[in-house]
Amino acid sequence: MKAKTPSESLTVVTEIVLPNDTNNLRNLFGGQLLSWMDRAAAIAAHRHCKRIVVTATVNNVSFNQAIPQGSIVTLEAKVSRAFTSSMEVFVDVFIEDQTIAGKKTKANEAIYTFVAVDQLGNPIHVPPIIPETEIEKKRYDSALRRKQLSLILSGKMKPEEASELKALFFPDSSVEKKGQA
Repeated sequence: MKAKTPSESLTVVTEIVLPNDTNNLRNLFGGQLLSWMDRAAAIAAHRHCKRIVVTATVNNVSFNQAIPQGSIVTLEAKVSRAFTSSMEVFVDVFIEDQTIAGKKTKANEAIYTFVAVDQLGNPIHVPPIIPETEIEKKRYDSALRRKQLSLILSGKMKPEEASELKALFFPDSSVEKKGQA
């Protein structure tokens, strides 16, 4: 299976925040943003593997900035890492400045996991990914730690089996040796 780059899965979706998308404070409903992010992430995952994909988890959502009514919102989704049948997808959410400059400001982000499935719903293999940019490399490298943490929290992995997390908290083996002395 031929490896792909994150840019091959890039999905850009632009929306405008209308009155029916807002809460009593005239800011975008978090649930509406989650829906937009899920769709963008699903398209990115599909572009990576060219198969049916299903949302497995929403690993992280950061609502860092309220998005007011009338805002132009751009979502950029890319596969950050591919495992056997699952793919981690980062979604960056930007608000476009409505001046002539049209500057984009990052407002929110999310990390989704999708699984590629066949027509019967059984998981299938996905192509590996080769990160190119510094941010893609950083997200790729940290994806395994996020996956291991998720597996531990769901009871599907024992903490002592999480090699990437152990390396993060115990960067050298001297910590383990001290405990054995």
